[in-house]
Amino acid sequence: MSSQAQAHHGEYKVVGGKLVVADLTVEDGTITAANINGDFFLEPDEALEDLNAALTGLPADSTHGTLRDAVVHGLRDGAEMIGFDAAAVAIAVRRALGHASTWADHEWEILPPLDLPIATNVALDEVITRDVAAGRRRPTLRLWDWSERAVVIGSFQSLRNEVDPEAAAEHDVTVMRRISGGGAMFMEAGNCITYSLCVPVSLVDGLSFADSYPFLDAWVMEALGRVGIDAHYKPLNDIATEHGKIGGAAQKRLAGGGLLHHVTMSYDIDADKMMQVLRIGREKISDKGIASAKKRVDPLKRQAGRSRAEIFEVMMTVFAERYGARRGELDADTIARAEELAREKFLTDEWLQRVP
Repeated sequence: MSSQAQAHHGEYKVVGGKLVVADLTVEDGTITAANINGDFFLEPDEALEDLNAALTGLPADSTHGTLRDAVVHGLRDGAEMIGFDAAAVAIAVRRALGHASTWADHEWEILPPLDLPIATNVALDEVITRDVAAGRRRPTLRLWDWSERAVVIGSFQSLRNEVDPEAAAEHDVTVMRRISGGGAMFMEAGNCITYSLCVPVSLVDGLSFADSYPFLDAWVMEALGRVGIDAHYKPLNDIATEHGKIGGAAQKRLAGGGLLHHVTMSYDIDADKMMQVLRIGREKISDKGIASAKKRVDPLKRQAGRSRAEIFEVMMTVFAERYGARRGELDADTIARAEELAREKFLTDEWLQRVP
């Protein structure tokens, strides 16, 4: 006996582009009718029939790649998609079918800054992301705080190529390796603004890594705007203003379905000390169009003229306004599990030296 036909609706706003809407009918696990619409441009008009026909008859559990390829191969020769593409159509369809999610599909929690050892902060990223993936806690924005002077290197960076051990010892710098890729972060207490987003991977379903960065940080661009900073993304993962780079992002997608996205922005960085501790070579800055690595990072303090605490507050306010998030607090069990993971993994020489 066949099941009853069900209507599904999904939307996706292309980063820097147009809105794509998918209205679908599904019966017996198959898309039996498709209506793709939105404020995009498509030439010729008849190509819209191609889009709908390409999706009709596909299994409702089709992957993003299957849907995207069906659209690509279903369009007539010479058809032109303007303001959207086949991948965007696939995202809208996946959202309609419940395989991909939007910000509004989740209940969000904000964890305000809490002074913790840098090893615990790094471990919390993994613990909370796994909890979110397993459904044990809501998707979470967590703001970092710490009292140490630290360097946190990317998962794939060579320790000896990134950090000068003598300078690190001289300045009492804690060196830690995180689970995500990207570059080294020089993090003096009170001189950086760092946050982590721990989200279900469904939120970025179908998005390329390049598109997922500005998508996940659109809220912080608004927050920076509110404190007088006109920021933008410089691909792949740099956050910059007209005065220069102010921060960078990194990601890790876990096998269990969780995504960690975190950002460090310089508030009042000591560039001289940073240059002593980090081995930032000429190759690193060769494509930046600048002569000195000291000019690569421009502090928020000078540009915003606000205290670090004020910027934190604006960030939490904007995130709450955009996504209906509520503030919470780290519970003792989560902190204890992070401390245990720090001892077993992040504080070991085996992890720190995994790329010598």
